[in-house]
Amino acid sequence: MQIEQEEHIPDVLALAEAVTQQEDWKEALDSVLAVVRSIFLFDNLALYLLNENPANLTEIVYARAVGRGQSAGADAAWGVETANQVIRQNQFILANPTEAGLAANRLREPYLLGLPLRNDSGIAGALVFVRFGGPPYTPEQVQRAQYIATQVASLLERKTLKEKLAALEDARRLLALQDDFIATISHELRTPLGFIKGYATTLLRQDAEWDEQTRREFLTIIAEEADHLNELIENVLESARLQSNTLPIHLQPLRLDALLKDILSRGKARYKETDLHLELSLTPLVLADGVRLTQVFENLLSNAAKYAPGAPVHLRLTPKENACLITFADSGPGIAPQHLPHIFQRFYRVPGQGGSGSGLGLFICKKIIEAHGGTIWVESEPGQGTSFLIQLPIFHAP
Repeated sequence: MQIEQEEHIPDVLALAEAVTQQEDWKEALDSVLAVVRSIFLFDNLALYLLNENPANLTEIVYARAVGRGQSAGADAAWGVETANQVIRQNQFILANPTEAGLAANRLREPYLLGLPLRNDSGIAGALVFVRFGGPPYTPEQVQRAQYIATQVASLLERKTLKEKLAALEDARRLLALQDDFIATISHELRTPLGFIKGYATTLLRQDAEWDEQTRREFLTIIAEEADHLNELIENVLESARLQSNTLPIHLQPLRLDALLKDILSRGKARYKETDLHLELSLTPLVLADGVRLTQVFENLLSNAAKYAPGAPVHLRLTPKENACLITFADSGPGIAPQHLPHIFQRFYRVPGQGGSGSGLGLFICKKIIEAHGGTIWVESEPGQGTSFLIQLPIFHAP
């Protein structure tokens, strides 16, 4: 017995390595599977986790057919009933076929070994080994399988802990973003309110006389800041509607080239220091809400002018299979890689970037593009500029 145990020490070490070395839990199970096959014979392996639905105790999350039953599709091939018994009894289950059943159809009545997967909270699931046509599991093999089940349970526990840590990190990041948003939006709202209040109070002073030019200048500032304040409030409300999928989108056939030419024309008038270029290689129709797409394009153009001042901006419309690709590319300072995955998150602002903003613009852009059945993403390298790319499906008239 001592010799046999020593012979299996390499297998045990290989199993421990398989459990710990893979980051992805399914890839780790694949590695475990290869090691386990060297320890004892089985045809199918299935992993069941406890289900909250009392009518169906378990849910299969991993299954592999590696032996003689690869084409078997019956529930017996994966041992669902055995898994449920393991969960109910919280102990290993051996289910051997009857001689009559084995003779009639060995794929319908396999040899099953079910083992509980336990964690600190109790039983989490079951691991089921399946053999078609035998031989029966020996006590020594059951003991080895129990060790394997312990390792698989440890792997699942590590997976659960990673998911909880990721969820906590996401929650922490969201709270930080929301705190930052509250601070940012408070500042952004106070700024136009301060201008409006200050200039209105100045105009109302009874101890001062203002010439017509000064009065018009003050009133113009008040009007511009009121527009800025209204834009901020609309962004907050619109992001909330997009978040709850209640923003109305009115789709109709639309020529993208005409829309982009209009955006370019207004952009040249608004951003006189920015060198704008438009490149068109197709004139497709898309099914879109022109007002909403204009909102997206103007936001991207405004960002390019704000964060890459003086740098040329290229707008491109190019074909891509049954879709069209719209690119807004600048040659500005670019965005550091750690910020790219978060750039479209609600309230997110890249630290250290100049300019004001609520962190809602790109979130709104993403939601609008997704409502059109499209995708938007960003490509950037520090010092090499930034490109925002939008892919929209081409509309083919019936």
